[in-house]
Amino acid sequence: MEYHLKTPVPDEDIRKLKAGDLIYVTGTIITARDEAHLKALELHDEGKETPVSFAGRGVFHCGPIMKKDEAGKWQVVAAGPTTSARMEIFQDNFIEAFKPALIIGKGGMGARTSKACMEYGCVYGAFTGGAALLAARGIKEVTDVFWLDEFGMPECLWVYEVEDFGPMIVTIDTHGANLTADVAVEINKNRDRLIEEMEA
Repeated sequence: MEYHLKTPVPDEDIRKLKAGDLIYVTGTIITARDEAHLKALELHDEGKETPVSFAGRGVFHCGPIMKKDEAGKWQVVAAGPTTSARMEIFQDNFIEAFKPALIIGKGGMGARTSKACMEYGCVYGAFTGGAALLAARGIKEVTDVFWLDEFGMPECLWVYEVEDFGPMIVTIDTHGANLTADVAVEINKNRDRLIEEMEA
């Protein structure tokens, strides 16, 4: 199925998605990689607010290339997804704390993220790696940036307004499905079978 979502995405819209669905997003997405995740969680643990709300929005694992135009406004040059596995160790805590509707990245995520998606109503949308220019075309406006001086361009929080941002394939849904994990299981089965045949 194909779905066009608008942020903030209602919980019922997220929970009707199934692994394998194709999704596009209109509204607000926020880039966040390792440093931004850790900083946000640190603030949460201290009882402090983050500078932007993630609730019902998309969190994009991305280290974009940005530039300022002649008017001094930020423009996106390229916005390719970052490998998401590096965020696995704290993505579940982030989902619990901030309740994003979707995580966007490449390469899939593991069991901790999958469990948090089921519990708190979030999906993982896999964006094609190497499609940085395609991603940039879906970004209509840069509305804010936070922690730029502290973390630099790739690691800070960029707040984007997007229109039909995608396509993304849901690889983790709220029902326990994780396509990346399923593929890994099949690969291991086939590998073991081939080794047995070679040794026979």
